[in-house]
Amino acid sequence: MTLDFSHCLLRGALLSFDQDPGDADTPATDSYRYHEDGVLWLANGRIRELGDYQALAPRLPEDIPRIDHRGKLIMPGFIDSHVHYVQLEMIASYGRQLIDWLNDYTFPEECRFAQREHADRVAEAFLDELLRVGTTTAQVFCSSHPYSVDAFFQAARRRELRMLAGKVLMDRNAPEELRDDTLGGLEDSERLIADWHGKDRLGYSLTPRFAPTSTRAQLDAAGAVLRNDRSLWLQTHLAENTGEVEWVAELFPESRDYLGVYEQSNLVGPRSTFAHGIHLDQNMRKRLAERGANVAFCPSSNLFLGSGLFDRQASREAKLAISYASDVGGGTDLSGFATLKAAYQVGQLRDQSLTAWQGFYGLTLGNARALSLDDRIGRLAPGMEADFLVLDLAATPLLEQRLARCQSLGETLFALMMLGDDRAIYETWANGRRQHHRDR
Repeated sequence: MTLDFSHCLLRGALLSFDQDPGDADTPATDSYRYHEDGVLWLANGRIRELGDYQALAPRLPEDIPRIDHRGKLIMPGFIDSHVHYVQLEMIASYGRQLIDWLNDYTFPEECRFAQREHADRVAEAFLDELLRVGTTTAQVFCSSHPYSVDAFFQAARRRELRMLAGKVLMDRNAPEELRDDTLGGLEDSERLIADWHGKDRLGYSLTPRFAPTSTRAQLDAAGAVLRNDRSLWLQTHLAENTGEVEWVAELFPESRDYLGVYEQSNLVGPRSTFAHGIHLDQNMRKRLAERGANVAFCPSSNLFLGSGLFDRQASREAKLAISYASDVGGGTDLSGFATLKAAYQVGQLRDQSLTAWQGFYGLTLGNARALSLDDRIGRLAPGMEADFLVLDLAATPLLEQRLARCQSLGETLFALMMLGDDRAIYETWANGRRQHHRDR
């Protein structure tokens, strides 16, 4: 149910991050803001003011709607840095290694997006599901069909969502129905950029699928477009699977390594997201960090496809920005809670424990910073766009029982991270509009 309150007040517990809390069990107190009894004042799609309810109560207006969410937790909307909307209907396809999985499931599924009606239907279903699980912004792979991008942006614009997306570029090593012309794919992208980039809350991500499915000519052309418009984003894949890494070395023998393929085409920069990044050495991590790029950690996908265990500590030591992502359909769930659960499990196997502080920071302000959107979304602060969640801390009997035993906020957040799921998403708000209500 979508309600549009141009001005309203929400009362409840508020949690938001101002900076990276680090990996310690107890974060620096200036890294986050928490109001046990807080108030959030919305005005025209933005946050006008927030803080402790008792402190602000004397100057809050009496003549605007008030929503009482005491007993619930309000935090910024979740952000997903890497997800394929066109793979929604093939999620949970029997697990194979990456290349076989692409050929057997992914490419046949994406061929269906040649039909406009199919693209329209899946785009609507995908965004409904994102909002249901609390994701208010995502960076999205469409298919190689230009209309798949039109369908996605049309659906996102109607909902007033902040979204990034792009047409997949691939001119080789894919079914004929999915391959685009080397330069024709860029011409399609330029038309889509003109139609959608910067319109309302939408942004365009140039999207070469990954090095094996693009010729050097196509990668170079994408780099030229990116160089000419620094407001664009770039998304692709990097070093997900060992077989993929070996294939890239065969296809691009002139490049120093997998990352070098993208560097030679000028595709590595502060708005570049490289999905997975499991099989990188420290030199590659440092080169990514120096250029301000980020690696999208997709833990449920990495576990599902057996791709490997992401080394979060090595990335942080290299000062490489990490974002968190669902990937779907390689992943197993669009939910940010599911992503954090899997990230914690990967970390345990690597002796790199993920705290709830770091996890929830990552899904909110951390991902916003990685995507260069932190001036607009990712935290609760005056002037920021009003994208946020209302979380039900008694969503399930087990969650309620467990939280009743928690002695600190950190303990509460960790239990919520591990036991929370879509049932905990009581409401999802985007651009100051309530766009999902669990009980309706």
